[in-house]
Amino acid sequence: MENIINQISLCTQCGKCLDSCPTYQITGDALFSPLQRLQTVSEVLDGGLVSGRMIESLYNCTKCMACETFCPEDIKISKIVAAGRQKLVKRGLGPLPRGKKIIEGLLKSGNAVSGNPEKRLDWLPEPFTRTESDTLLFLGCLPSFLVKDSASSSYLALKRLGIDFMILEDEGCCGTYIYEAGNVPMAKEYFQKNADRFTSLGIKNIIVPCNGCMKCFKYFYPEVLGEFPFQVSHVIEAIYNKVKEDSALLNKIERTVTYQDACRLARGEKMTEQPRELLSWCGCDVKNLKVNRKQSQCCGSGGGVRSLYRDLSDRMAIALLNTATEETLVSSCPFCTFQLRSAARINGIKKEITYFSTLVLESLNE
Repeated sequence: MENIINQISLCTQCGKCLDSCPTYQITGDALFSPLQRLQTVSEVLDGGLVSGRMIESLYNCTKCMACETFCPEDIKISKIVAAGRQKLVKRGLGPLPRGKKIIEGLLKSGNAVSGNPEKRLDWLPEPFTRTESDTLLFLGCLPSFLVKDSASSSYLALKRLGIDFMILEDEGCCGTYIYEAGNVPMAKEYFQKNADRFTSLGIKNIIVPCNGCMKCFKYFYPEVLGEFPFQVSHVIEAIYNKVKEDSALLNKIERTVTYQDACRLARGEKMTEQPRELLSWCGCDVKNLKVNRKQSQCCGSGGGVRSLYRDLSDRMAIALLNTATEETLVSSCPFCTFQLRSAARINGIKKEITYFSTLVLESLNE
């Protein structure tokens, strides 16, 4: 906590973060800017009086890290917001009612999207067969229930490339929503159960198509548990590392697409060129959004914002969609894929939003 306070004190109020913050850009409300969020967290940590709108300012942050890209003091604002949420929970001011309901559903059904656990593997293109491997393909809630093409195409692409892995019939959830809501004690208990299960199965490596699962396993688990002795990688990395040895594995499908950099991959993992190379090896002519790579726009779904502030989230998605010149927009994030598809459909925006492994699989099938 001392480190958080020191980080807050580094802010010089220069305002360079304002143009990059999606919440501030959409609302024009200074309270919802990175500058004011730092002050809000300071008040929360000091035990000061916190209004409802101040609480909202911490829960409507997508934690997209765009502000951190421009901060000359290298302030980790997303981590400070996380600390603020955790303190809100300790003070009995969080999670928000909608967040509590989602967590209750997660604990009951094993997923954060109210999916029927019995239908988790409906996307599987073949009967489930239990196999043994030290590599687990952990699909995640969104791919399993809401963006099923990202699950099936990732599964089939890995198989056809000869990458060894196993899946779980009763996978459950990574638990990221519990952590994002600020309830660390509950998250610790949930994380430990998953970690113990992975250990008992002999798992050493975890491949994920979901960016939320990736960040949770790779960063939240070690932070909360003290250690997490598993190698975590995005499905892009697994496919890229295999194909770069022989790009002739992929056939040319000749498509013009716009690639959308997901926040957690582009800013969090600095993974911007691998997906572009993969798409090029597939024969795609890859175009960029107006702002791209580490400066890319947020789709509005991160940090639990879509579930709490749907209208705000949709407005962020529309702002991003309006910058795409090509009909096909390719994403490497199931959250982005789902959010952008939803916003496009509701608002009559004629864009086809495709998860990247769908094109990889199509290329393998040619």
